[in-house]
Amino acid sequence: MRLHHLQVRAFGPYPRAESVDFDALGADGLFLLHGDTGAGKTTLLDAVAFALFGTVPGARGEIKRLRCDYAEPDVATEVRLEFTVQGHRLLIVRAPEYERPKRDGSGTTTQRAKASLTWVGTTPSGHAPDGLARIDEVNRTVARLLGMSAEQFFQVVLLPQGDFARFLRAETAERERLLEKLFGTQRFADVEHWFRGARTERGRAVEEIRQDVRELLARVGQAAGIEPHDESSADIGWLAALHARLRGDAVDAEKEDRLARENRVRAEQEFAHRRDLAERIRRVTTALATLAELDNGAATRRALAEELSAAHRCQPVLIAATAARRAEADLAAAVRAEQLAVATLAGRAKTGSDLPSLRALAGALREEAGGLRQLVAEAETQRVEAARLTELVARYGDTGVRVAELAEQLANLPQRLADAHAERDAGMSAANRLDGVRAHTVELRALHADAMRLPSVQAVDLVRRNEATETIDAHQRAREALLDARQRRLDGMAAELAGALTADHPCPVCGSPEHPAQAVSAPGSIGETDESAAAEAEQAANAERERTGLAAAEARHRLDALVERLAGRTEPDIADQLGAAEADLATAATRAATLVASTELVARLEHDASDLRAEQVEAERDQAALATERARLAEAVAARAQRLDAARGDFPDVAARRAHLLTVIEALDELAKARSAREQAEQRVQQARAEVLAAAVAADFVDEVEALAAARGPDVLDDLQRRLVAADRQESAARAVLAEPELAGIRIDTDIDLAGAQAQVEAAQERADVANAAFQETQRRVDEVTDLAARLTDAWQRLAPAQARQAELAALTDVVNGRGQNAHQMSLRSYVLAARLAEVADSASRRLRRMSQGRFSFVRSSAGGPRGTRGGLGLDVLDDYSGRVRPAKTLSGGESFLASLALALGLADVVAAETGGALLDTLFIDEGFGTLDADTLDQVMDTLDELRAGGRVVGLVSHVEELRQRIPVRLRVRRARTGSTLQVHGTRSA
Repeated sequence: MRLHHLQVRAFGPYPRAESVDFDALGADGLFLLHGDTGAGKTTLLDAVAFALFGTVPGARGEIKRLRCDYAEPDVATEVRLEFTVQGHRLLIVRAPEYERPKRDGSGTTTQRAKASLTWVGTTPSGHAPDGLARIDEVNRTVARLLGMSAEQFFQVVLLPQGDFARFLRAETAERERLLEKLFGTQRFADVEHWFRGARTERGRAVEEIRQDVRELLARVGQAAGIEPHDESSADIGWLAALHARLRGDAVDAEKEDRLARENRVRAEQEFAHRRDLAERIRRVTTALATLAELDNGAATRRALAEELSAAHRCQPVLIAATAARRAEADLAAAVRAEQLAVATLAGRAKTGSDLPSLRALAGALREEAGGLRQLVAEAETQRVEAARLTELVARYGDTGVRVAELAEQLANLPQRLADAHAERDAGMSAANRLDGVRAHTVELRALHADAMRLPSVQAVDLVRRNEATETIDAHQRAREALLDARQRRLDGMAAELAGALTADHPCPVCGSPEHPAQAVSAPGSIGETDESAAAEAEQAANAERERTGLAAAEARHRLDALVERLAGRTEPDIADQLGAAEADLATAATRAATLVASTELVARLEHDASDLRAEQVEAERDQAALATERARLAEAVAARAQRLDAARGDFPDVAARRAHLLTVIEALDELAKARSAREQAEQRVQQARAEVLAAAVAADFVDEVEALAAARGPDVLDDLQRRLVAADRQESAARAVLAEPELAGIRIDTDIDLAGAQAQVEAAQERADVANAAFQETQRRVDEVTDLAARLTDAWQRLAPAQARQAELAALTDVVNGRGQNAHQMSLRSYVLAARLAEVADSASRRLRRMSQGRFSFVRSSAGGPRGTRGGLGLDVLDDYSGRVRPAKTLSGGESFLASLALALGLADVVAAETGGALLDTLFIDEGFGTLDADTLDQVMDTLDELRAGGRVVGLVSHVEELRQRIPVRLRVRRARTGSTLQVHGTRSA
């Protein structure tokens, strides 16, 4: 992009139209923009930015107050910029929003912002010949042609005042935000955020499927009547085997159910056939058989009772035996722990000692290790102080050389300081008079202009007074004509009323419907139309009279004010006084112009003398301190070395010996602990065995073996109890049946086996019920497991690919966010920004090395930031004099200017290349040259000469006097009480 012409009007400090011809200023490729502080140098750069983007850089863009306070109310605020970009020559015109007085003088109204863009010369295809007039269309077109945002443009084309070194000294986080704005890497942060969100969402979906699998496995186990299977070992084969087993159980249960039902039907039929014939015989026979059976099983019942009693008595013995087995298991674990501790200490210390000996040995070694703790700290101190001693020897030699150099410099200062004082006093005398002479000259110029205007103002006053007199006479004549017209209409009013009468309609005056003698018009009478015309003519004459009267009063007021300011002085007298004052002003200005330079020279020399003397005293003090510290430190290092050599023994150092002792102590403690645990376990085992024997004797058993043999399970105990109770009940029931009167005399030799038939029916019914319940249960399990198996298989089929996709996405997310397999441990956005910063550092280092005569270059640092923040965007400076990398904040003022200028130019190169490389034809550098010495300024000017190669134009914004001597083409901004103006020096047109 190349700028051609800029015009501002009522913008910033410029009340009138001011123009800048960049083609003329940039003919040599370099020009200087200078002027007093606050005159409006930076405002011209703001105008360029406002024309292109509708905003200005820095804090000034936040206030949005661009209209000039000195501009006349009828002068519109406007910026016009003609420039070429990508082969198109364009004219852009913008006006900001501001408040202006209303035309009727009743207050203010808002003047809306406007913008227009037109193509100069041949209209490019695709654009209307009339250009664009909507602000949004203009903004989009400019952004598309420039290829960069406003922030990027401000950084690479306009280097704003106050933001010059911001990027150089920025912390990692601030530099990251600035680079992200310049290079538009927010999309990479969006990619990182998308990956994190996708990983979380995918992980949530996988966990939902896995939870479904776990729930279905639990339900399958519950339905099948087995323990829930582990998720990690369950598979399709296991599920198919389980389903097949359940179906086989169902088939067997169905077959058993069918056979049991058939057997039950046959038994019931046989029983029904015999029941009616042998009911009474059956009852007697059953009772007698029951009694006989019970008599035969009396010995068995007694044995069952004794077995039940012994089983109840052995319960305490069982409890004691269980406790004894737990104690034996604890003893085995304690023995293994002791053996492990002995193996750990093998070859380091004696392990066959008793507990007190082991603890005593550990205590002795702990005291020895405690005594070595202080010596470990002294070893670290020895290393640090030995390095310090080497550094002191080198610094002592450097300080001696510096003391000699300072003495030589101080000897040459007195004469230079005396000459500078004399020159400053002469300039100060002229400067003290300058403001008074300048104010007097300005006042005389204003009076001379007033004197030149006096004849014209007098003539205008005379014309306005004559016009007022004529309009007064005209109004008087119009008023007399109006009065005459009204009288003539009154005279003919009766005829006018008669003309409006109609037959049989009442008269508006008397009310009669008859009109026998109507009045006729008198000669010279007029109607309502004529009277209205006379009234309008009178009102027009009165308005003209008021207008001319107001104009005459204003003209008289201007004339009186002008005469009062002149106070009787004539134009020739004022012209003579003005000439003398301007000559005096020129002389005083010439002499005062040297004041700033001479004052700066005196201050600089005095400051240098003070600094040199202070530096000399400091250097001598440092030299003496270094000598004292070197002697003290050498003695301390030698004494400490003897102590450390004696303490380390056969080990490399004291720390190694102490670490060995601590390891042995820890192993001894573990052995003592294990041995104590083993002895306690042995005691518990002996005690538990004694308790088992005591419990057996107390329960009337000979020993533990007999007691454990009498133990029975819960089911056996319940069966024994049930059989004894059933036998007692059967005996009672049989005797009751035989005692009934209706069974007396019944013979039992009749061959009717009714009891057998009844037993068969009951057995068949019981087997049928059990078989049916088993069949229903197995069928239910098969149905439920079949449904759950289908759902579980579907969940497994969905889980495997989902887990694979989630694992792949998680690994990729870690890489994008600087974790996992990311070797650089940098996020995608940080990696891109670090690459851009490396390009900026390389480009800036080439210029910085030339400007600093090979001393400085930039080094990108990947060190982490404060409080654990990630690095990768650090920027330090390599000092070739010392060979060390320094933080940018340690640079002096002049060094910081060189570094920040080089960095800004490097940043401009990279951003321009990023956006197509078309935006470096015009470059502005705003302030900062005052911190440079003459040699460094030469290096900077050489760099700027390289920038203007190939047709580039570089504009420097500065008030440094030496730049005015170096740069012939200058644009000066003059400040005045009524606003600023522009003046061009050194161009062909000037």
